[in-house]
Amino acid sequence: MQDWIAHDPDPDSAAELVDCSAEELDERFAASLTFGTAGLRGPLRAGPNGMNLAVVLRTTWGLARVLSARGLGGGHVVVGYDARHRSAEFGRATAEVFAAQGFSVTLMPSAAPTPVVAFAVRRTGAAAGVQITASHNPPTDNGYKVYLGGGLQIISPTDREIEQAIAAAPPADEIARSRVEPSGLDLLRDYIERAATVRRTVGSVRVALTPMHGVGGEFALDTLALAGIGDVHVVASQFAPDPNFPTVAFPNPEEPGAADALLALAAEGDAEIAIALDPDADRCAVGVPTPTGWRMLSGDETGWLLGDYVLSRCADPTSAVVASTVVSSRLLASIAASHGACHVETLSGVKWLARADDDVPGELVYAYEEAIGHCVDPTAVRDKDGISAAVLACDMLAAQRAQGLSVLDALDDLARRHGVHTTTAVTRRVDTPQAAAETMTRLRNRPPRSLAGFDVTVADLEPRTDALVFTGGDAEVSIRVVVRPSGTEPKLKCYIEIRCGGELTSARARAEVLQREAAGSVAAW
Repeated sequence: MQDWIAHDPDPDSAAELVDCSAEELDERFAASLTFGTAGLRGPLRAGPNGMNLAVVLRTTWGLARVLSARGLGGGHVVVGYDARHRSAEFGRATAEVFAAQGFSVTLMPSAAPTPVVAFAVRRTGAAAGVQITASHNPPTDNGYKVYLGGGLQIISPTDREIEQAIAAAPPADEIARSRVEPSGLDLLRDYIERAATVRRTVGSVRVALTPMHGVGGEFALDTLALAGIGDVHVVASQFAPDPNFPTVAFPNPEEPGAADALLALAAEGDAEIAIALDPDADRCAVGVPTPTGWRMLSGDETGWLLGDYVLSRCADPTSAVVASTVVSSRLLASIAASHGACHVETLSGVKWLARADDDVPGELVYAYEEAIGHCVDPTAVRDKDGISAAVLACDMLAAQRAQGLSVLDALDDLARRHGVHTTTAVTRRVDTPQAAAETMTRLRNRPPRSLAGFDVTVADLEPRTDALVFTGGDAEVSIRVVVRPSGTEPKLKCYIEIRCGGELTSARARAEVLQREAAGSVAAW
């Protein structure tokens, strides 16, 4: 502890630790940040259990050692950052450590969306990429996201290897740094030009847009304009990057109330579609007008629509692969089958979706996770990308409009072809991660045998992942619940899907009743 403080390269962080109480110091040094679903993430604070300059320097040193051990020393690395507090500082420090370790470094010239780095790693053939971001976390957080060759997020055992290397890193103030000049704008332009090419139709679309105080605003406007979509109206109070996210309680388009300003703008401006990006622009939420007012689509609904649209435009869908995660709806699998395409169900996270075509014939053309993450151009970006997803959503709407249809009509058509599907999630908060683990053990040992009036069976996904899948139903109804502990908070997440066949209105009414019953039962598990 005292060695860390003595060698902290940031005087403010060192002073912060000196002023901490003994209890606070114990908490700061009880553990180090570890790589989770989306890299390192944590509160901006001093010590090994927070995001700060010392942690960034040591993490980069460890990553550089792992790359060198794999024969990639001296290779090319791309470094980017968003507009969060200290992101530019951490991005520059990351680039400087790589340079001192002998790597060729491209440092983004300004704050940029996360998918730009994923694109740049793939486009340039870089050995690795790092984006400083905490995506849609609160303003007090930041993070460190790592890509390897092809712009793929790291998976095990790479994450554990990096952590082991970090543990062997020298004191932070002894880690060498070499000055790196920011790159030019070429890769940013290349990304915008490529993202615009997901457009398949012609004709403008009237769009309401918010980047939610993040870095996606100007990139989205430029990309949409290049794609022929220039009638875009922005939520002015949320357009400029602001790391404090002052107009939203939580900078996540999925959170209740987060999209209120966007939907108000869409209604006032007679828009055709509403688009909300999260702060690092890797996720995209879509809003549509309904007879009773505007509403945001769920991530699953958007996933169904975009997946069906992409497959309908494939020259040879039998060689296409689409993917969704185990906690997402099963409807995409049915859609894929109707097109003769291959569907792959992966573990939760885009790092798995991006690898969905590794062991199957065909090429990945689309993947999504229910948390509004859409990979719509896997050839260029093997990660979720909110900006290219926004272009594709607008393109889909234009194609539907040309046929005299709306987004709601398209959802109705999918329901007629594949049955009504409804999805919802129930979150059970517990006091500690141990309590969540104990609940999972109890559900494994004494699983519920019925749900919403139907017998259910359980499938245990261990050791692949810590999750249980409950399924049941009959010829007209199917019920599916996936239960897993959160990877970042002490809570259990339960993902519920109901499918009902039959006439549309009655099937929807029955599905809503069953969903309420299932949600009530699951909440008591």
